[in-house]
Amino acid sequence: MSKGPGLFSDIGKKAKDLLTKDYISDQKLSISTYSDTGVALTSTTVKKGGLSTGDVAAQYKYKNTLIDVKVDTGSNILTTLTLTDIVPSTKTIASMKFPDYSSGKLEAQYFHHHATVTTAVALKQSPAVDLSITLGTPTFALGAEAGYETATGKLTKYTAGISVTKPDSCAAIILGDKGDTIKASYIHHLDALKRTAAVGEITRRFSTNENTFTVGGSYAVDNLTILKLKLNNHGNLGALLQHEVIPKSLLTISSEFDTKALDKTPRFGVALALKP
Repeated sequence: MSKGPGLFSDIGKKAKDLLTKDYISDQKLSISTYSDTGVALTSTTVKKGGLSTGDVAAQYKYKNTLIDVKVDTGSNILTTLTLTDIVPSTKTIASMKFPDYSSGKLEAQYFHHHATVTTAVALKQSPAVDLSITLGTPTFALGAEAGYETATGKLTKYTAGISVTKPDSCAAIILGDKGDTIKASYIHHLDALKRTAAVGEITRRFSTNENTFTVGGSYAVDNLTILKLKLNNHGNLGALLQHEVIPKSLLTISSEFDTKALDKTPRFGVALALKP
């Protein structure tokens, strides 16, 4: 793939990941193994409240083809086939969830040095079509996406965004929800390994005149441990501790609570991911 501006979904992703990724409110255990034939197997169990669910996923890669199959406790089977460079600088992704045959989706991505185009089509009689395009370079990107429902002939979404990326920072502005919200974010990495960082994000919803301002960050306590914090102007505070208990295996403990309503029970989550 060419080193172009990236996908539209990458705009603002670094700041979003720092503020949301790995924050959990349930208990999760996942165990991964690898066979001699190159198949990666991952078994996951999740307990949320009094309900427990689980799934088993298998992944196999052969040359430019990646096959993912996931079976869950609800007897659902999700199959994803990813083909890279069938045509130079392209990626094709086909997915289907059984027994819901109307859930099929076909996505095509094209990467160029100064542009990226993505088209996704639902595989049903009256499909929904999503289209996104990003122009620019790895340093500066400008993009837009839209969704169209063929059954009604209406646009289901339209979003625009812009980002500026430097080696140690990234700023982004996204106009979304059909123009109802605007979000600006900035992340700055404070070390060479990009494990310690500070982030700020402000979102305004025009229909309700509501503003949400969130600050957060991550701090590398040592080579094996990362601490993350986040706080918004509504008083929601989140904290996360992630430790590499053995190589490639992570223990994550997180909690979120409302500082303006300390009588409410805080949300608490723990996850253990074991990999060989």
